[in-house]
Amino acid sequence: MTTDDSQRTTASPARAGVRAWGALAVLMLPVLLVSIDITALNFALPEITQDLQPTASQQLWIIDAYSLVLATLLVAMGNLGDRIGRRKLLLIGATGFAIASVLAAFAPSAELLIAARAAIGFFGATLMPSTLALLRSIFPNRQQRRLAVAIWATAFSVGSAAGPVVGGVLLAHFHWGAIFLIAVSVLVPLLVLAPLLVDESRDPAPGPIDLIGIALSMVALGSLAAGIKELAVAALDPPGIAMILLAVLAGWLFVRRMRRVASPMLDVALFRVPQFSGALMVNLLSVVALTGFLFFVTQHLQLVEAMPVLDAALVLVPGVVVMIGSGLLVVRVVRTVDPGVAVVVALGSSLAAYGMLAVLGEQVSVPGIAVAFALLGLGIGAAETVSNDLILTAVPPAKAGAASALSETAYEFGAVLGTTLLGGMLTAVYRATLVVPAGTDPAAAAAARETLGGAVAVAEQAGAAGDRLLEAARTAFDHGVIATSASGAVLMLIAMIVAARTLRGSGD
Repeated sequence: MTTDDSQRTTASPARAGVRAWGALAVLMLPVLLVSIDITALNFALPEITQDLQPTASQQLWIIDAYSLVLATLLVAMGNLGDRIGRRKLLLIGATGFAIASVLAAFAPSAELLIAARAAIGFFGATLMPSTLALLRSIFPNRQQRRLAVAIWATAFSVGSAAGPVVGGVLLAHFHWGAIFLIAVSVLVPLLVLAPLLVDESRDPAPGPIDLIGIALSMVALGSLAAGIKELAVAALDPPGIAMILLAVLAGWLFVRRMRRVASPMLDVALFRVPQFSGALMVNLLSVVALTGFLFFVTQHLQLVEAMPVLDAALVLVPGVVVMIGSGLLVVRVVRTVDPGVAVVVALGSSLAAYGMLAVLGEQVSVPGIAVAFALLGLGIGAAETVSNDLILTAVPPAKAGAASALSETAYEFGAVLGTTLLGGMLTAVYRATLVVPAGTDPAAAAAARETLGGAVAVAEQAGAAGDRLLEAARTAFDHGVIATSASGAVLMLIAMIVAARTLRGSGD
């Protein structure tokens, strides 16, 4: 059965029944999968480094190819879902995601793994706008929808935070490719249950497909993500600058077209609504903080603290639990507290988490990392719930797919920026401060300058000289963590200012 959004809005906001909550459970499956897939590779990266021997640039691409392609296509796919049906697009994407994940699991080289990750990103772009947009039609009642969005956002945040834990458990027993096979076990139930529990939903008056607008959005988003990544790795090089300029030009043409066409795929006037634009920015910065934190902490635990992968993963479990509680508790809090105030207070704990790592630096302990991640999760869990709810309720139901796509675009750009900017900064400081001991073999020195993982790999075969090289590499890495943590604290401060200025007064 198909449920047009217009029918949902003309009726009174009736409360959803048991079947709707069953549909929510089904829609959480791709949310968990996509978010886990973003961060599960963090713990696998050292093993992949030793197995496939990627360069530092390829390491970042293994993590970011997925998010980059996802970010490029989300607006286009959200618009497509509004037209052909969000459930239909969800099922198509789930099938492709599973197939591409199997290919990634058995990739024999870094290049093929990056290609498989890009394919997973393509199909992942069809999943995420569909899930959040379907919630808009499944839960017409505002209070129920806020709880549903809270559960959705919590699943997203928890999936991102639990990704390294899941990866750690699997890597303790299986080859790193097992991480990708999670998709098959998650998507098979989705393909069976979604047609039974989730009604089709689409824009009842979508207008013609704007192929030019879709192309411009893809060029703008793709060039921006690729340009930021290039500049983070290679500083101010001409290709990176050219991609940023292309993104600006394509973005300007896209906005210009959206203002002139009769049926725009995206109402750019929404960005003039403080609640909408502010929530998007909070969403973006929160994910930058989360993914950037996980990128360097997972490496610190394994390569600096020399912890087994499973033990390192368990360090993050308290933070995951706190993130779950925070995302759900904030639903009750915003019934009596202004959403903007709630987000500002919550993000204060995330600021404290980064500040703690920046101050402690090389003296940070494993329990200290666990506390810092719990503080970070407290803020991110609440901020993601509130921001996604405000994004979804700021637009007409018929345009829920496009709004959801923007929310997901902010999330994926946050994932790209978290690993690219913060990870790139970490790499730059590491290389700048690494002092290779005299007498080190030139090949070993070159490997150590690439990544900390490279230093660990060559140190194991170099005896006493390797021990000195490894100590120098770990010290340089911790210097990078200090600089990166200070930057993360600044980002959280900016997010707090944005929330205070744009989200206050946005409650019921």
